[in-house]
Amino acid sequence: MTSTHSAPTEEAVRQALTKVEDPEIHKPITELGMVKAVTIGEEGQVTVEVYLTVQGCPMKETITQRVDAAVGAVDGVRAVTVELDVMSDEQRSELRKKLRGNSEEPRIPFAEPGSMTRVYCVASGKGGVGKSSVTVNLAASMAKRGLSVGVVDADIYGHSVPRMLGSSGKPTQVEKMILPPQAHGVKVISIGMFTPGNTPVVWRGPMLHRALQQFLSDVFWGDLDVLLLDLPPGTGDVALSTAQLIPNAEILVVTTPQQAAAEVAERAGAIAMQTRQRLAGVVENMSWMELPDGQRMEVFGSGGGRIVADSLTRAVGSEVPLLGQVPLDTRLREAGDSGTPLVIEAPDSPAAQVLNDVAKRLSTRARGLAGQLLSVSPA
Repeated sequence: MTSTHSAPTEEAVRQALTKVEDPEIHKPITELGMVKAVTIGEEGQVTVEVYLTVQGCPMKETITQRVDAAVGAVDGVRAVTVELDVMSDEQRSELRKKLRGNSEEPRIPFAEPGSMTRVYCVASGKGGVGKSSVTVNLAASMAKRGLSVGVVDADIYGHSVPRMLGSSGKPTQVEKMILPPQAHGVKVISIGMFTPGNTPVVWRGPMLHRALQQFLSDVFWGDLDVLLLDLPPGTGDVALSTAQLIPNAEILVVTTPQQAAAEVAERAGAIAMQTRQRLAGVVENMSWMELPDGQRMEVFGSGGGRIVADSLTRAVGSEVPLLGQVPLDTRLREAGDSGTPLVIEAPDSPAAQVLNDVAKRLSTRARGLAGQLLSVSPA
């Protein structure tokens, strides 16, 4: 049996630190140049000096706890002291280059050839159909499945995603790079994180475009499997900017069963014809209410989702599936207000089951070859 009184080696301590990830960047602190020094004292007392990326880093307590736990588990360590310092401007610049490369120009990784991130723009013709509720539940469900997921709250005027995901954190800025906060395993960015209180955003089209561009290029998303964009209702500036900035993004249309909503939703989907984007499918929300006796009350009529899917299928010449019909459930609204998506709060509820199924279909669907580099050589 190994003696716990044998002094730990610096090599063993540094090896333990390779298992400590920065909670925002999700890479080992050793790889990010955040370990300033390791000192081995008498009788197994170890001091680790750690650089924080910025002054007042919101994750300093988490980093301290992770370092303390990792080093404390090393054979021979009797006590751990973690001392914090802050990176210099030069060190931050090096960190940014390490993560983003030397390019000073904003670069949108999701728009580059070879990107394996599936990008879904969640769109609706009109407001009030539950587009944001669908977005946050799909994101949380995908993250629960083990995928790396990000959400851009692109509804600049009506931003609501942070509240619905329970994200109260603020982004951390390292030079020109923004580190997004996380909630329920989902990285999220919203204009609401940059405005005081509930201040309205009064911007014209070019400013909206620039904000969306920054969310896509200046935010360090890491290696995402899926990126969801919660678009504002309609077919305005943001929808067009998204198509321009991420032409390989696919459109997911959300509608309610009523005919009026379906007609407007068709227009939101038909924008894909002009922008040459792929339609991922249609989600019908508020499809019916389950009554205590088991019957269904169709509060908003019926058939809207199928009408939209069929109409868009005819328009594009290939199948646009109706991915799911989400029943009315007061818990869906309550979960959004409390910041815990229904797929996490009540995963066995009928609405959550449909949303989980849609998330599974969008997660496992085969990708097209558009934009992919193929290793093909002539015979």
